[in-house]
Amino acid sequence: MLDDVDRRLLRLWQAEPELPLAELAERAGISALKAGRRVAKMEEAGVLRGQEAVIDWRALGYAVAVSLRITLDKTAPRAFEDFLQGARAIPEVTEIQTFLGRVDVRLHVIARDLGHYQDIYRRRILTLPHIADIESLMTLTEVKRDEALPL
Repeated sequence: MLDDVDRRLLRLWQAEPELPLAELAERAGISALKAGRRVAKMEEAGVLRGQEAVIDWRALGYAVAVSLRITLDKTAPRAFEDFLQGARAIPEVTEIQTFLGRVDVRLHVIARDLGHYQDIYRRRILTLPHIADIESLMTLTEVKRDEALPL
């Protein structure tokens, strides 16, 4: 699968994703051509899925974050599909996860303030289909957010 050189490339890129390929190769101790080939191979294998901009939603005026744990009425034949389709259409829902167990779905919702959240919750979330139970957990502080892998 991945050898030491691949892991070194990934570690360097995780630490500084803005590095140009030539600089990445130099720091990894390999040629730019070899680095390019290895990066392409990791992209083809699905190890690297691309690059994205990380935007701090707080800097854009979103001060409230809420995690909603939702249990669906699973007696409805399309409960998951219908619910997820509706949840995906809400712009303030930034993350959707599904689970096995008592809780079926978790939504991460951001809002400008509590009034905005209340509006999203009442007009958009509570109108989603097949909700049997919902629990809200408001984020106070984000203690750790690290997407880097221990390579």
